[in-house]
Amino acid sequence: MLAPISSFSYRNWLIAAHDALATAAAVLLSFYLRFDGENLVDRLPLLLNVLPYFVFFSFFVCYVFQLTTTKWRFISIPDLLNILRAATTLTVALLVLDYIFLAPNIYGAFFLGKTTIVLYWFLEVFFLAGSRLAYRYFRYTRTRNKARRTDAAPTLLVGRAADAEVFLRGIESGAVNRLWAVGILSPASSDRGQSIRSIPVLGGLDDLADVVEDFAGRNKPIRHVVMTPSAFEKDAEPEAILIKARKLGLTVSRLPSLEESRDAPRLAPVAVEDLLLRPSVNIDYSRLEELLRGKAIAVTGGGGSIGHEMCDRVATFGAARLLVIEHSEPALYAATEALAARASSTKIEGRIADIRDRARIFQLFNDFKPDLVFHAAALKHVPILERDWGEGVKTNIFGSVNVADAARASGAEAMVMISTDKAIEPVSMLGLTKRFAELYCQALDRELATSSGDKRAMRLISVRFGNVLASNGSVVPKFKAQIEAGGPVTVTHPDMVRYFMTIREACDLVITAATHALKSQHTDASVFVLSMGQPVKIVELAERMIRLSGLQPGYDIEIVFSGVRPGERLHEILFAEHEPTTDIGVPGVMAACPNELPLPTLRQGLAALETAIAAGRQEDVVAILKGAVPEFRIEPTVPAP
Repeated sequence: MLAPISSFSYRNWLIAAHDALATAAAVLLSFYLRFDGENLVDRLPLLLNVLPYFVFFSFFVCYVFQLTTTKWRFISIPDLLNILRAATTLTVALLVLDYIFLAPNIYGAFFLGKTTIVLYWFLEVFFLAGSRLAYRYFRYTRTRNKARRTDAAPTLLVGRAADAEVFLRGIESGAVNRLWAVGILSPASSDRGQSIRSIPVLGGLDDLADVVEDFAGRNKPIRHVVMTPSAFEKDAEPEAILIKARKLGLTVSRLPSLEESRDAPRLAPVAVEDLLLRPSVNIDYSRLEELLRGKAIAVTGGGGSIGHEMCDRVATFGAARLLVIEHSEPALYAATEALAARASSTKIEGRIADIRDRARIFQLFNDFKPDLVFHAAALKHVPILERDWGEGVKTNIFGSVNVADAARASGAEAMVMISTDKAIEPVSMLGLTKRFAELYCQALDRELATSSGDKRAMRLISVRFGNVLASNGSVVPKFKAQIEAGGPVTVTHPDMVRYFMTIREACDLVITAATHALKSQHTDASVFVLSMGQPVKIVELAERMIRLSGLQPGYDIEIVFSGVRPGERLHEILFAEHEPTTDIGVPGVMAACPNELPLPTLRQGLAALETAIAAGRQEDVVAILKGAVPEFRIEPTVPAP
């Protein structure tokens, strides 16, 4: 898409002036080379009369082929092709000018001639491309010299050549600072012995220790390792790479994929969760961008781990406005500061609010007018909610009802509730309260579908998934802290099994589910379940984390079994026996068809719940919820081994 000329910056006009001068110089020089010694002086006045009009025309040709708006420091093959197209267009225009207008009407014979026009094409390409390539080389050498002056850390890249090139381009453009690549280790045998942007491929992944030793022997010690996306594939054995690098005392970073980061390369520390899972689902990021770009998005619980990641993804995919709702002031401050610090055009607005406060939520939504609402606010720690059951009901049920009703009243296009796999045949207050909230969203979604006919006024959907690695309250940060403290690492039971996924993958799949639900041909499903891959034994997770820290389980760090806590079960499930599932054709997302209840019945239950909560009668609360969720059962206590 062409930028309007009215929005040109000083730099754009400078480039336009350069290209105009280059065009004029190419015409004059080609004319001189052709006619020097052949009545050049007699021909020159007519050329000088025609030249200003041709140069003016060249401005628009260069603009159409985006030469005026392309940064010289990033010139690439597509830009060079545009230069060839522009030069060819101008050459054809010069040919038409000479053969149709000048020759028969003014000069009486061919004025420029074929030789002049051919010379012009070569000179035009040389002048337009040469200065740009020279500038890029100047910036490249300046970046290289700057890296050397600032003592940039010698860095080894791990991964295939295509991934390594992304990082090397980042160094050349200045997007990556204080690192300088000295070599590449690639899992692909075809890369061995090759050079990528003048950086040699020194060997395979097993050669890490030998390469580091070789550079140390030459008094050029390698201090940093960057693992590219291909280094995290299963065949690359990323755990072994990380363990070797840490034993060698190297700092290890990861380079996110361009699709994942959606902007310039940004290095991040290698987290344990990057290495613990099966390969992530391939996500159609263009589909997510199509849903979110230019929209007004509200996220409840935006200061929590999942809510904050939702905010980050919303900004990444081009939302126009983002409302971050959070009841914790420190969490809201941290979230909005982090979002404001990233390079994004999204307008961020943070508000303190408790989703239990119905009037406050209605006011915020009415003022903000969100197009989409992602409801991530919840109380979700199983043992705590078994004890403080009333708070779970107030937040997870009444808070969700408030958000759903406020989203509807404000004219939102959709509300997406983050649910949990614990809502499937629940055995805890967390699962029970989340399942009741799902029922309310299902019923309201069904009512809106019935009342609005073929055209859906609004969608309300729930998305279930299991444990999220590194989220607040999950086992990964707990195990990290216990390992750093020297142990022991506490695991509830040796047979405890859970499903895991990363926060980013979970949030991207939540948005993916929303894109599916909002399509007119998919109006039936309102509860979706994310594909969680294979379940993981918690004790094996603990053992792997200990080994990744360079220690041995049972020798350096003990593992202690503490017993299953109230509301927990040994094996989580993704689908209930009575819930038929549907493959919706979207990788990583399935549709569930759980039981539904009429909206009037649920509202009666809400009124009864309010009375029972006010009176503090837990038995009545459980009875009301069990009436709506008959599959609820109390899991028998499993003693510690």
